[in-house]
Amino acid sequence: MKVPFLELKPTYTELKAELDAAYHRVMDSGWYLLGAELESFEAEHAASCRAKYSVAVGSGLDALHLILRAYEIGDGDEVLVPANTFIATWLAVSQAGAVPVPVEPDPHTFNIDPERLEAAITPRTRAIIPVHLYGQPADMDAIMAIARKHGLKVIEDNAQAQGAGYKGRKTGSLGDAAAHSFYPGKNLGAFADAGAVTTADLELADRIRTLRNYGSKQKYYNEVKGFNSRVDELQAAFLRVKLRRLADWNQRRRKLAALYLEGLRNVDGLILSRVPEWAEPVWHLFVIRSPHRNALQQHLAAAGISTLVHYPVPPHLSGAYAGGEWQRGDFPLTENLSDTVLSLPMGPHLTAEQAEFVISETNRFSAPLEEPAGAALPGKAHRTLVVKDS
Repeated sequence: MKVPFLELKPTYTELKAELDAAYHRVMDSGWYLLGAELESFEAEHAASCRAKYSVAVGSGLDALHLILRAYEIGDGDEVLVPANTFIATWLAVSQAGAVPVPVEPDPHTFNIDPERLEAAITPRTRAIIPVHLYGQPADMDAIMAIARKHGLKVIEDNAQAQGAGYKGRKTGSLGDAAAHSFYPGKNLGAFADAGAVTTADLELADRIRTLRNYGSKQKYYNEVKGFNSRVDELQAAFLRVKLRRLADWNQRRRKLAALYLEGLRNVDGLILSRVPEWAEPVWHLFVIRSPHRNALQQHLAAAGISTLVHYPVPPHLSGAYAGGEWQRGDFPLTENLSDTVLSLPMGPHLTAEQAEFVISETNRFSAPLEEPAGAALPGKAHRTLVVKDS
């Protein structure tokens, strides 16, 4: 059996009639930018996040960057970011001219650890960007309490958690603003790059609309130095179709995650992420940890199972931030994660049969006799996921 990490073509196959109709509707309209499809998608996306406003932009990175610009966070300012995240979170801060300040994750959820935040705050700190990593919500109430105490903005990075729940609320509506990515591989993906900003702040939403369109509210009248960061009508129309399937596709992911959590919970040396009782993740990725990650990945590849590593190089050790103040050993938990995490196949079109095959092959894996250097793991942490009907 061949098990791909993620297949995108079945998305089109399942929705072909609706997507083709959306294509023809846009092409027949003769209007391809900043039109009715985009307005409709923004309203529908805001409602799905339980946010007041959604403003579509060119990518998830643009969403983060434009929020920081709109808040006038820049030169000399510091922004607290997860040490363990995709580098886009850091790049947005750097693009705005501010300084990313890394904070280590909770070892059980892999999300930014609220207990470590206050120690990183200085008089120059302006904002916190928690990432809902792998589709699991960060502990937003704890983060918001710290932010309010110190007068900081909270910007959710919701790129991987479209539709996730937190204490009965939706990610994307929990902070002052949120950035979303609709990269094709995301739970809600376009057929190109796209993103959005959600917020309850009308003034912020208006600033984002201006910044995304060359700093202009009215054509040829430019109020500020803006950017070109717009979602075209085709992608907006496609996203409207896929948004209607998001809850169903997320539920499929939850059922697959339940199979993984149950089938892998007794594998020697394997660590599964902990799902707090207040979290309803959407499993953008299903990430395990093993001190023998590379050998396990090779074993699964030999069986026809594709896996990926999210992420092999933490931002502070990347070439993008070489020559800065950080070096190996500064964030040991993050560095350990980069050496031990492995993402198993996950997606709405993965079958239960394929997931069971992944489980079987992972259980069959025999670890090498030698313990790899630097790969010692903390104690096992997991729980069986309760799959809700929704």
